Amino acid sequence: MAIPVPLLSPAPQAPLAAAALREFAQILSPERLLLDPSERLAYGYDNSRRVALPQAVALAESADEVKALVGVCHTHGIPLVARGRGTNTTGAAVPIAGGLVLSMERMNRILRVSPGDRLLECEAGALNSEAQAAARQHGLFWAPDPSSAGYSSIGGNLACNAGGPHAVKYGSARDNVLGLHAISGDGREIQAGCYTTKGVVGYDLTRLIVGSEGTLALITRAALKLLPLPQTQRLLRATYRDVAAATAAVARLMAQPSTPSSLEFLDGEATRLAQAYRDCGLSPEVGSLLLIEVDGAHDTIAAAVRAVSAAARGDGLIELRAAASEAETELLWAVRKALSPALRTLAPKKVNEDVAVPVTRLPELVEGVAALSRTHAIRIVTFGHAGNGNLHVNLLADPDDPAQMAAITPCLDDVFRLVLSLEGTLSGEHGVGIEKRDYVAWEIPETTLALMRELKRVFDPKGILNPGKAIPPAPQAS
Repeated sequence: MAIPVPLLSPAPQAPLAAAALREFAQILSPERLLLDPSERLAYGYDNSRRVALPQAVALAESADEVKALVGVCHTHGIPLVARGRGTNTTGAAVPIAGGLVLSMERMNRILRVSPGDRLLECEAGALNSEAQAAARQHGLFWAPDPSSAGYSSIGGNLACNAGGPHAVKYGSARDNVLGLHAISGDGREIQAGCYTTKGVVGYDLTRLIVGSEGTLALITRAALKLLPLPQTQRLLRATYRDVAAATAAVARLMAQPSTPSSLEFLDGEATRLAQAYRDCGLSPEVGSLLLIEVDGAHDTIAAAVRAVSAAARGDGLIELRAAASEAETELLWAVRKALSPALRTLAPKKVNEDVAVPVTRLPELVEGVAALSRTHAIRIVTFGHAGNGNLHVNLLADPDDPAQMAAITPCLDDVFRLVLSLEGTLSGEHGVGIEKRDYVAWEIPETTLALMRELKRVFDPKGILNPGKAIPPAPQAS
């Protein structure tokens, strides 16, 4: 997989049938059916930097409209891509087959909050930040907190099974949804799950649809499981001689009872880049860094800090520093916050992969990636959510250097082979989309993929929902 490049009109497309356009117009008012190319372009890309122009854009305002629009697309065989706010990084929201983009941005209502049931129900287009604000009024929160939480939609979070730094303690989107309403590819209404935290009636379609990237059904609303806001938090920053010492500390931290609410890892290259971008108070001998956050009640937080501090100490520790104030918390987080802008300055076209391995295999992953960096002469910066074994492996190549550009794909292939050899997975939270679709068969056996394709046909008989995403096509018969 090379550095993402725009895909403009990737395949010849027949004009939408006049009958289909008339039916769209009967469902939507004129200002909510976008046909002008300049208006459609805004819905043709996501954060993967890929672009493909849809043939039409529908701004739905209700589940009934979604159902009607899906029905028209099914009847006429029109590709259909659901879209939240386009924050996905794998091209999952890019309409590579043309057709209709169905935007959920106007379906953004918080329908109800039931504090006693620890439940919030909302439409798919509601922003993560809006749901958090509504829950916070009752002393509650929704666990998934991706970096795009301020502007990504709940439907998009569910479609990609979003996580974030606090997933180490509280789980990802799939762990924090009770039920949902959706529309299948042939226009059937689906009600999956329930409004209780216990429920075993029927098959668990909720967890199947969550993470399916809009290829099985379009989520229209969801019941989210809320959790009580912790009374207080504490942050520690631990610096180590090298990555081996830091990753060994991660295994110790995750093996003891006090689960960190966040456990972030930066390799030596990442810490040096961040320090060069902004003075974060790191000495030159730092070879790796952990940010460790714990949360809980006022009367238990001190014990939690002592427990994680004891686990963080060990061979190779340089400094263990706990924040004593909000200002010091900001200082300790400074290195992590400086990293993304530092990388953007250094390599605006970096390749960022979000692989995950069992926590005890992290040392092998980090050491193996460093070896591949030397072998392929590609600069690699690694950081991420160590408590889940979920690391972002950033391949930094100079677009003006042909040798480095030629090395990107073989280096990435070797990174993926390394991850799978360590019993890992090719994506921990970003999803598959276009970017990793052709690698999926490396991880999932063909017999299992064949069953997934059969499920896709049950939910979406004509294959109109987000075609070409998530699951590779069946092998051609020889």
